Amino acid sequence: MLARLRTSLFREVDPASLVFFRIAFGVIMVIEVWRYFSHNWIPRYYIVPDFHFTYYGFDWVSPWPGDGMYWHFAALGVLAACIAVGAFYRIASILFFLGFSYVFLLDEAQYLNHFYLVILVSFLMCFLPAHRAFSVDAWWSSRIKSATIPAWAVWTLVVQFEIMYLYAGFVKINPDWLQLEPLGMWLNRRSDLALIGPYFSEPWVIAVGAYGVILLHVVGAPLLLWRRTRLFVFVVYASFHTMNHIVFQIGIFPWLTLAATLMFFDPDWPRQVARRLLRPLSRLAGVTLPLVREARGQYGAAAAAISPAGAVSWSQATVMLLMAAWFAVQIGFPLRHYAYPGDVAWNEDGHRFAWRMKLRDKKGRADFVVRDPRSGEEWKVRPGKYLTRRQARKMRTRPDMILQFAHHLERVYREEEGIPDVEVRANVWVSLNGRPRARMVDPDRDLTQIDRSMRHADWILPLQEPLPAERRWARN
Repeated sequence: MLARLRTSLFREVDPASLVFFRIAFGVIMVIEVWRYFSHNWIPRYYIVPDFHFTYYGFDWVSPWPGDGMYWHFAALGVLAACIAVGAFYRIASILFFLGFSYVFLLDEAQYLNHFYLVILVSFLMCFLPAHRAFSVDAWWSSRIKSATIPAWAVWTLVVQFEIMYLYAGFVKINPDWLQLEPLGMWLNRRSDLALIGPYFSEPWVIAVGAYGVILLHVVGAPLLLWRRTRLFVFVVYASFHTMNHIVFQIGIFPWLTLAATLMFFDPDWPRQVARRLLRPLSRLAGVTLPLVREARGQYGAAAAAISPAGAVSWSQATVMLLMAAWFAVQIGFPLRHYAYPGDVAWNEDGHRFAWRMKLRDKKGRADFVVRDPRSGEEWKVRPGKYLTRRQARKMRTRPDMILQFAHHLERVYREEEGIPDVEVRANVWVSLNGRPRARMVDPDRDLTQIDRSMRHADWILPLQEPLPAERRWARN
C-alpha cells in the first residue's frame, strides 16, 4: 500500500495544469487587488475605522499608519503579478502569503470564506514547483526549468479543493437548509433578475437548488476524481459557479474554484486543448508549434512512472508525512463545532474556517448599556457611534464580536470618561433564517467580566425559536 502511494505521488507528470493554475491564481489576485483600489475599499475598511475586530490571539495585528495600507495592497498586486508570470516565484509566493494573511487578520468583520481559501492556497503555492515551466524563472535559469514535476504537487491542490467541496455539501445537510432556508429568502429577493428571476419564487425551483447543491458537492466532488464522469461534473460545476456569480455576486470565489477544478483533469490537459485548437493552424502555416508537439521532452506530456520497488527515501517520507499532517488538520478543524453545545449557526462557535458557506441569514439589532457602578449612572450606546456601518451590521449577529465591542466600550469609558470600573451589558435580538427575533445575549451579564477564549460561551442564550411554518416567499 505504501509502495502504491509512493508510485502515485512521486511519478513524474506534465506541469502544464499546475502552471495554468499558477497563472490563473496570480491574475485573479491582481484583479482582486485592483478592485480594492477601484472601489475605495482600502480606506473604507482599514484606514477610516478607529476600531477593528481582531481574531483571537491576534490582537497585536493593526493597520499600517498613514498611506501604508495603499502601499501594502500595491505590493500585493505586484507579488500576484510575479506569481502569474513566474518571476521570483518562491519569494513572491511567500511574501504574498504573509501579506495577504496580514490583511485578513486586520478585521474579523471582513471575514470571507474565499479569503481563507486564498490563504490556504497561497501557503501551498510556496512549496509547489509551479514555476518549472512557462515562467520567467524557467527562462532565466536552466536549473529551474523542467519538463516534469512530481505528481504530489498536483494532488496537493486536488485534495485541498476536494475537502472544501465535500464540506460545502455536508454542512448543508441540516434542518434549516432541508426546509429550503435561507435559500428561499435569498432567491426571492432576486426575483427581479431578467429571465430567471420570476422562477425564484417557485418552491420547486428553490427545492431543486437546495437539494441539488448538496448532491453536487457530496456526490459530484468525488466523481471529479473519476475520468468517465469528470467532464460532465465539471460542466455542472461551471454552470453552478456562473449562476452564483450572477445571483449572489460573491467576488472572486467562483473563478478561483473553477480554475482549481480544472486541476482534476489530466496534468497535461492544457496541452491537449492547445493541440486540438492549434493543430489546424499549424498545418495551414506549415510549421509545428511548440504546444502541438507530441514528443516527450521539453514540451511533451510526460507521465513517467517510478518503480514501486525499493525503499521510500527520506525526502519522499517527509513529503508524505507533511501532506498527511496538513490534510488531517484540513479534515479535522472544520469539525470543531461539534465540541460546543447549541446551534453553530446561532452561537458561531466553530463557524469560521469550516467551509460553512452561504448557510445562514442573520439579521439583528444591538445596543449596549454602559454603567458606572459607583454612581449608578447609565448610558445607552448605539454601535454606529464607534463602528462603520459594515462593522456594526456584522457585529450585531456575532457573539464573539459583541464581546470584543463591549471590551472596547470599557476601554473608551475608562480612559475618556475616567470611570475605573465600567460595566457593559448588551441588548441583542437576532433573527436566524427567517425566524422571529430572539434574544441572543444574556442582558444581565456584565460582558467586561468575560474574557475572550475558545471555550463555550455560557452568556449566549440558546436558540429556541423554530422556523415558521409559513414562509414569506412561499406566500408569494
